[in-house]
Amino acid sequence: MKKKEYYQVLNELQIELIKFQRSVIKQDEKVCIIFEGRDTAGKDGTIKRFTEHLSPRNMRAVALDKPSDREKRALYMQRYIAQLPVGGEIIFFNRSWYNRAGVEKVMGFCTEKEHENFLNGIGNFEEMITEAGVKLYKYYLDISKDEQERRLEARRKDPLKQWKLSPMDAEAQALWNDYSEARDEMFNRSSFDFAPWRIVQANDKKTARINIIKHFLSHMDYDGKKEKLLKYDSNIVCDYG
Repeated sequence: MKKKEYYQVLNELQIELIKFQRSVIKQDEKVCIIFEGRDTAGKDGTIKRFTEHLSPRNMRAVALDKPSDREKRALYMQRYIAQLPVGGEIIFFNRSWYNRAGVEKVMGFCTEKEHENFLNGIGNFEEMITEAGVKLYKYYLDISKDEQERRLEARRKDPLKQWKLSPMDAEAQALWNDYSEARDEMFNRSSFDFAPWRIVQANDKKTARINIIKHFLSHMDYDGKKEKLLKYDSNIVCDYG
């Protein structure tokens, strides 16, 4: 996608997002969008394009830091439950409770039993919140190993991107296969009819962002919706399985 075309389509989609937010506020809806993916997959940039022109009073982007000593002693889901949307609110999770199925599993930050308990119980939790009215959407941004290596190197060289570097970035390439295995198990055990995983081919950031927004809005009901604008590429965003 050429730069000029990208910004033109993005502008139209961001207008649609404003219409959608107005509907969420008017209808007192609760919306929760989860973005998962490998390091450098493009979660930050995608959320930024979603939220750029939305009212900050009625939406939040949530990117939790590592748990405090107190949070480590609490129920695992406790700090995430506190971040769920109330009526009229849209929440964007930049990583979520699925940390336990990915980073924590691979890096040894949780025990095998904790990992297993999480996967055994996550279906009940997500069914409970969706039955309570939360519109839950789960996107996994997938990139190739070569593309991740290129993006990691770009971060190291760009002083404006230094804040994105973390100790775990150094392990991302070395543990590529471990992350792949953890991802596949997560998909197999946590993609449900009421909350399926959507997989995004994200090697091209611009194309991925445009198609995620289109996919999401195409599944929403709101006044003034431009259906033709929201036709997404099913080769870029697709349901797991």
